[in-house]
Amino acid sequence: MLDVSLLFQEVEDPRRSNATRHDLHEMLAIALLSTLCGGEGCVDMELFGRAKEAFLRRFMRLEHGIPSHDAFSNLFRMLDPDGLHDVLRRLASGWAGELGGDVVAVDGKALRRSFDDASKRSPLHLVQAFAADAKLVLGQVEVDGKSNGIPAVPELVKLLDVAGRLVTADTMHAQHETARAVLAAGGDYVLAVKGNQETLRDDVALYLDEPPATAETESHQEVGKGHGRVEERTASVCRDVQWLRDRHPDWPGLAAIGKVEAVRMPKGRAETRETRCHVMSAALSAERFGRAVRSHWSIENSLHWVLDVAMNEDGQRNRKKNGPHNLALLRRMALNLARVESSKGSMRGKLKRAGWQDDFLLDLVRAAAQLD
Repeated sequence: MLDVSLLFQEVEDPRRSNATRHDLHEMLAIALLSTLCGGEGCVDMELFGRAKEAFLRRFMRLEHGIPSHDAFSNLFRMLDPDGLHDVLRRLASGWAGELGGDVVAVDGKALRRSFDDASKRSPLHLVQAFAADAKLVLGQVEVDGKSNGIPAVPELVKLLDVAGRLVTADTMHAQHETARAVLAAGGDYVLAVKGNQETLRDDVALYLDEPPATAETESHQEVGKGHGRVEERTASVCRDVQWLRDRHPDWPGLAAIGKVEAVRMPKGRAETRETRCHVMSAALSAERFGRAVRSHWSIENSLHWVLDVAMNEDGQRNRKKNGPHNLALLRRMALNLARVESSKGSMRGKLKRAGWQDDFLLDLVRAAAQLD
């Protein structure tokens, strides 16, 4: 019989004296299984445990019965998120390596209802790394409440294995420090530039709009149809960037610049045009550059949307201390487990099946136990 609690055997217990009545690793296993069944917080963890007690006793001792929701809440308030993050990161890196793909998208997400008026705490804001092709969360760091999130990206990159991968980020994170961190970790960057790097963005845009005849440029066009519209995307790359390195000597590793022009033609409405400019440390082909940029935006539909719609993350009201961060880690761990399970179906459908079928629930965690 699979012992789910073994996944958490290296997580350290922050509790003291009477608070250690319930086994730490069993509590974490119940919390993860509850999340995999659609549970949304500590109250649901207790309800899940009581409803599934006979099932849980197949691989847990539960010497003092099912923990109360207060016991779960107190645990997650005190628990250092680094412990759960290590579990998430260790498992995700193994799965991502097996599933392939080399684009790591970095983006931020706020948990809107995690604010606490009493302590004047802002909503929890996380910067996450997402394996775009495998659709797995590789890691995340919490943004300091007094920070704009920019310092969090180099910190996150240091925790990940990005060697040989392309790290993509939106305009907020197009910073010298981000570029240096990615290069130091053995990866390459593809960073969008806009208002926060206005001079750099203008230089890139003007050059790509009217490149010199001697410039080494390349373009690739794709046309897609779906959601009642036609979208035409043209990716252009120029590898003649010595002039840009001279004008912006603080930017490390500049090897090419690129832009993606998107023309959307919705049925019955006027077309819209959008142009995004990028700097990169690898001399990518136009086709490869266009795929990397498109892969980056999968983080919105394949991660943020799923967390909010299938797992109601934006509606969660856990607010105290480390609670919001730890429960966010459990949701991402559950999301990864459901993603690597090979059966067809939506995320919402898999969470429902896990709640209805004990064998399917064990199938979701079996891959983690085998990899671990």
